[in-house]
Amino acid sequence: MSPVAIVVLAFGMSMDSFAAALGKGAALKRPRFAEALRTGLIFGLVEATTPVLGWLAGAAAATWVSQVDHWAAFAILLALGGQMIFNALVSKDKPKPAPSQHSLGVLVLTAIATSLDALAVGVTLAFVKVDIVAAASAIGLTTFLMAAVGTLAGRWLGPVFGRGAELVGGLCLIGIGTKILIEHTLGGL
Repeated sequence: MSPVAIVVLAFGMSMDSFAAALGKGAALKRPRFAEALRTGLIFGLVEATTPVLGWLAGAAAATWVSQVDHWAAFAILLALGGQMIFNALVSKDKPKPAPSQHSLGVLVLTAIATSLDALAVGVTLAFVKVDIVAAASAIGLTTFLMAAVGTLAGRWLGPVFGRGAELVGGLCLIGIGTKILIEHTLGGL
């Protein structure tokens, strides 16, 4: 696999993480640069790890992974997005202040959900004899940058749109999960 192909693959694999981080950043109360780096690091590490796991699984697990990855991603993103929508819609007299950071668990779950398709990509990479360390490093670094930028971009969306930003963030997560499910079950109609 050429270096250009690895870069294109890395950007393609990081787009879901960028969209999810954008929603996560919008739901926070003015996330700081450190929170953007934390989010980027978590997303980048998970996104770099999943193709390696897929690569290690190889052909034996290819059929199984491709049969369940989209359902798991959809379920996790639906639950996380539904939680965000619920929080945005259920308001008391006084709006609940936005957190300054997301919990580690929420970030890890979101990162896993947006990178499950990378397992199948990893299996494919095993067949084309790609340097998995180079590919996973490129994917992880690109995802780190995209998630950090997404979190910071969400910083400006959150104050402008308030609760609506959390609602849109939840809808984005559900949309990403739905997109993954459609691509894997209906061939990307």
